[in-house]
Amino acid sequence: MSGIEGVGDAVTGGLFARTAEPEAGEAEREGEGTCLNCGAELDGPYCRMCGQKGHVHRTISAIGHDLIHGVLHLDGKFWRTLPLLAWRPGELTRRYVHGERAKFVSPLGMFLFAIFLMFAILQIFGLSLSSLDRVSGAQLSRGMDFARTEMVADLAEAREDRAEAARGQVVRHRGQPQTVAQIDARIAEMQQELTEFDQFRAQTPRLSLGTPDSGIRTGWQRLDDGFDKLQENPSLALYKLQANGYKFSWLLIPLSVPFVWLLFFWTRRFRFYDHTVFVTYSLAFMSLFAIVLMLLGFAGAPVAAVATAGVFIPPIHIFRQLKQAYGLNWFGALVRTFLLVNFCFVTASLFFVLLLGIGALG
Repeated sequence: MSGIEGVGDAVTGGLFARTAEPEAGEAEREGEGTCLNCGAELDGPYCRMCGQKGHVHRTISAIGHDLIHGVLHLDGKFWRTLPLLAWRPGELTRRYVHGERAKFVSPLGMFLFAIFLMFAILQIFGLSLSSLDRVSGAQLSRGMDFARTEMVADLAEAREDRAEAARGQVVRHRGQPQTVAQIDARIAEMQQELTEFDQFRAQTPRLSLGTPDSGIRTGWQRLDDGFDKLQENPSLALYKLQANGYKFSWLLIPLSVPFVWLLFFWTRRFRFYDHTVFVTYSLAFMSLFAIVLMLLGFAGAPVAAVATAGVFIPPIHIFRQLKQAYGLNWFGALVRTFLLVNFCFVTASLFFVLLLGIGALG
């Protein structure tokens, strides 16, 4: 029995040691033995047949590494890609196009990571587009009706004051006695305000009627329905646009590529693939930059500083990426930057219309 207990203690002690020691569970040393996946002989850190790493861990820390890498792809590629994306985006674009791809996170991978992180932060901080507008069209209509009723009541009261003043009675307004002439001036001012208010309501009949009919008709039924829903309940519509904007954010890539192609359509040096890499890396940076601005705003940074950065840094980044990626001189890059910045507004408008047209508010 003692011999069996001794063997058991030895086995238990060995298992405990392999669990507690930092290098516990390592199946093979790098460059030694056979691949545990396909059985091929190892002659380096990775299997030449299937690509699996020869150094296999069986520790809790390995699970944590796999989790972080699987969800966020935060491996060595990310930390090599991010500095270039921020400071030398054109070099990153050029190197990736010309074949240096194992070193960097792919453009689409970087873009999807940035989009995921941006919307995750929006949810964490409870910020949504719908929070900017909690008032529906019907609520605005009721508020305007109430305001007009108050204005009419005040005007009627002023006319009663004038009648009393004309009979020689003392009339006070805000604690001060008023003459007939002063009351007439007040009545004229109130009539002018009421006229201007009615003119404003006439220019915005949708709000005053509280109807879901936006009055916009394009002939595309789903798009027209989207405009109606946006009018009927702006808060809910903006919330749905935000949610579906995340799902369909990839549409920004095919929408943007033709505009970049227009900047170089007369040359055959660059292909659509090159423009797609350029656009995708650029969108990834803009998304990450938006995250930085949001975090600065949440941290209490001066609004003027955040707004200034938001206005000037994106064009500078586009200029640097164009100049480095396509080998342009500063004048050519500057002209194309001006055009591309304007194209960005067109692309954003098209993206918004497409979200409405594909039923994003349904």
